[in-house]
Amino acid sequence: MTQTELDAAFAAMVANQSDDMARLRYYERLADSELYLLLKTEPDGDDIDPETVDVDSVEYLLAFDREVRLAEFVGREAPYVGLSGRSLAAMLSGEGLGLAVNIGVSGYEMLVPPEAVAWLVDTLGRGPQETAARMVEVRPPEGVPQHFLEALSRKLATAQGLAAFCFLAGVTYDDGTSGHVLAFVDAVEAAQSALASAVNEALTFSGVEAGQIDVIFLAETDPNAARFGRVGLRFDLPEPPKAVEPSAPGMDPDRPPRLR
Repeated sequence: MTQTELDAAFAAMVANQSDDMARLRYYERLADSELYLLLKTEPDGDDIDPETVDVDSVEYLLAFDREVRLAEFVGREAPYVGLSGRSLAAMLSGEGLGLAVNIGVSGYEMLVPPEAVAWLVDTLGRGPQETAARMVEVRPPEGVPQHFLEALSRKLATAQGLAAFCFLAGVTYDDGTSGHVLAFVDAVEAAQSALASAVNEALTFSGVEAGQIDVIFLAETDPNAARFGRVGLRFDLPEPPKAVEPSAPGMDPDRPPRLR
């Protein structure tokens, strides 16, 4: 079977066990991946009853990043539900349960204990903070870590149709402070909070101190959009899919399924 992105992140983490960045990247991929959670019975609306396995007196739910992996593990037809990793973490918040990822998949098995699940929930819950400072200078970005640019590119690749594009530039504010700004152009208003959170996660999972990248939203007709366009590093967001199929319970991170 082709190696998945989660597999690659796991292999890098195992090969560099003292590398905090490799561990952060694994948890980032886990949060962003669609996972298939093994159930005891078919879902009842938003209520689900997951299968568990006991390891050293700790209960773990069983999740796989490919349907075929779940099927191979079970060896028979079995109910399951697809959830994003972040939705699954939110569902487990406060439950004292761990997550067994890709059990039975040689070389890529991972037991995420309850305390690591709690850390992930806390990390994903750290939202961006608003600021009212006024920009007085916009200039090309300087000294931005490559691993942040890579993390940002991964986040933006999942934001289909939420904005046309964005620019990363250096700025100076009217209070004399300097930093970097990511300016989204023509972003969907309802998606602005999600986009800001995605940038915040890219900072967190790339090991960059939170608050070093500010986020603003501009209309393409705004003069500041042209300022950013002249000096900024441009990222084009993917166009939205032509059709969106109804999602299974749990795919909305703001409305995770309920454990029975």
